[in-house]
Amino acid sequence: MTDICQSLGVQSYCFRAVDDNAKVAAFVRELGLDAIELCGVHVDFAASDTFDDVVKTYENSGVRIVAIGVQTMRNRPDLEEVFFEFTQRAGCRFMSVDFDISTTPDSYEAAAVLAEKYDIHLAVHNHGGAHWLGNATSIAHVFSQTSPRIGLCLDTAWALQAHEDPLAMAGRFGERLYGVHIKDFVFDRSGTPTDVVVGEGNLDLETLQTVLNDGEFDGYIVLEYEGDVNDPVPALKNCVAAVREHMV
Repeated sequence: MTDICQSLGVQSYCFRAVDDNAKVAAFVRELGLDAIELCGVHVDFAASDTFDDVVKTYENSGVRIVAIGVQTMRNRPDLEEVFFEFTQRAGCRFMSVDFDISTTPDSYEAAAVLAEKYDIHLAVHNHGGAHWLGNATSIAHVFSQTSPRIGLCLDTAWALQAHEDPLAMAGRFGERLYGVHIKDFVFDRSGTPTDVVVGEGNLDLETLQTVLNDGEFDGYIVLEYEGDVNDPVPALKNCVAAVREHMV
């Protein structure tokens, strides 16, 4: 079972204004963390000759790459295998993914074959109510057609935006819950979301901890805060403090 406070990382998209991986790694360490999920801003998947340098940069900084993503699967294994190659080189077990609906169900099978080949698990990211995979019903449908190589990366804030209960989703899909993006929103009268420090919006951190423990969660868990693009570190420090206070 994952020790949340010890395993906590951050999504590199929080630092999307910075393309220097050494600086990103330094930010992670400044937060008191040692884990990261890398997005495409910080890995050039079209340049496999740079992969080892990226991995070494984080290794030298004492930062573990626990996942990559979110990568979109389009039933193009000839183009998508490079994602799996990087994941293997980084030594991580997970990839957050999306599926292009026009390519399903074939893209499920193609991705699962690669996941089996590289011995990793794929975690579908629920990206809000406007996205076809943003709700629990669609996620359950995907799981009904796929093997356990494909599970869920639960984004708590986007679940809230889709009028889902992220705690209920964590419990419902516990056996196939491979990743969690701890993220929080507040909403204005029109329903437009704004990122806030986790626990200061609509996310109940203490109950999330209980649900994850009850389900013996054993995946990756990262903070995601998309506000303050040019200087997210202060808010992220508050996010880390909130998790360590409420998810012990």
